Parts: sequence; C-alpha cells; structure tokens
Amino acid sequence: MERLALIDREAQELPLTLQAALLGRNRTSLYYQPAPPAPEEVAIKHAIERIYPDNPVYGSRRIAVLLKQDYQLGVNRKAAQRHMRAMGIAGICPRPNVSKRNPEHRIYPYLLRGVTASYPNHIWSVDSTYVPLRGSWMYLVAILDLYARYVVSWALDETLEQPFVLEAVQQPLAQATPTVWNSDQGSPFTSPQYTGLLEAAGVQISMDGKGRALENIFVERLWRTVKYEDIYLRDYATPRAVRVGLSRFFRT
Repeated sequence: MERLALIDREAQELPLTLQAALLGRNRTSLYYQPAPPAPEEVAIKHAIERIYPDNPVYGSRRIAVLLKQDYQLGVNRKAAQRHMRAMGIAGICPRPNVSKRNPEHRIYPYLLRGVTASYPNHIWSVDSTYVPLRGSWMYLVAILDLYARYVVSWALDETLEQPFVLEAVQQPLAQATPTVWNSDQGSPFTSPQYTGLLEAAGVQISMDGKGRALENIFVERLWRTVKYEDIYLRDYATPRAVRVGLSRFFRT
C-alpha cells in the first residue's frame, strides 16, 4: 500500500503539487482522504492506552473488565484483544512486547544482562508507543542513549509500518554509532531492512528475551514522562500539532 506519511497537507510554504514532485509521487493520489476512525473506536483505544501503562500485566480479559467498569465501554474480550493487537500492545505475560514478532525474522541474543551503559553511545535502545490524539491516534518511535538518557532520534506515523522506524534509525546513524543497539522482538525491529542497517553500521544487535518485563525500563520511563508531562496535558488535535509539540518537548 502506498504511504503518504511524508506529505504535509497543512504546509503553506510547499504546495501539494511541489511536495508530490519532490517525492516522485502522482499528484492526483494526494487528494484521497481516508475516512476518519469512528468515535467509539477512538474512545476504546484511548481508554486502553490509559489503562495499560499502570497495568502492563493485564491481558485482554482484564482490560475488557476495566473498560466497562471505569469507562462505561461495553467491550468484550475479543474486541479488547483486537484493539490491543492493532495498538501493538499485550500483557507482559507471556511477553511485554509492543509489537508482534514475525516468526520468519531472525532473533538476536540479549546482550545487556549484567551490563550498564558507561559512556555516551555505548547502548542505544529503541521502542514504539501509541499516541492519542483528539479524534484519532499516531505511533511514536524513539531511540534513547541509555547513558545520557537522551533521545537521539524519534519519528511519528499513523501506522506501525516499517518505513517510519527505518527513518528514525537512519537519522542518528548518520551522526554516531553505538556499541550496542537494543530493542524488543517486535516485527519492526526484527525485519531484515532494520537489522541490515545496524549490521552495515557495525552495531551489536541486542533483543529483549521473551517474558522479561524490565529490560527496556528506561524507554518505558521515557514514554511515561512524555505522556504525563506533554501529550495528556496538551490534548493534541492533529498530527502537525503533536509533531510541533514533541519537537519542543524533546528539545527541552
């Protein structure tokens, strides 16, 4: 499916015709506007996103109970499971991943057992998370230097598809190369395109093992900080607004 995520429909300085020419796309394809998600779907996903960080061990059954009990949303277990899968989250039993593994992709060993980041660019860790917007949602991927606790790169997109993950990976590798690059076993982080970039850069690839909930704890703390200190407070309405807001947040 052709992706138009790089097109900024709100940019006044670059008309759509010029953006299409620069990206080598057919101009007529830019005028297709997908139907917005149903308000009920948005409400369910946003409620799950609020429940999950405080209850990461909960599976779809318990999430469904809380949706009805705390948010008055009549969602059965199968529906909760479907929404969680679309959001890329699952209870930490049997595993704490934010994206489902592709069984055809190679899995790399976990290299951080007993290891502490001891200098800049020693260990970088990458992860993705759901970002609620007013009436819709996006996904955020970020790469964190575990020694400096500094976000070296981040990207936003409307789906969890591969290209925006590769965009976030390519940017910092143009400036520096970490010794170890850690991720979970989600399909965006086990794809040959992703691992090929890291191998070409000479990075040691590390992947969290199944069932270990705390191996990416520093990135989980980052998500909590970003959401509680910016996203939830700002209540962003559009993709452009959240991009501008997060650019400001990560600069401070």
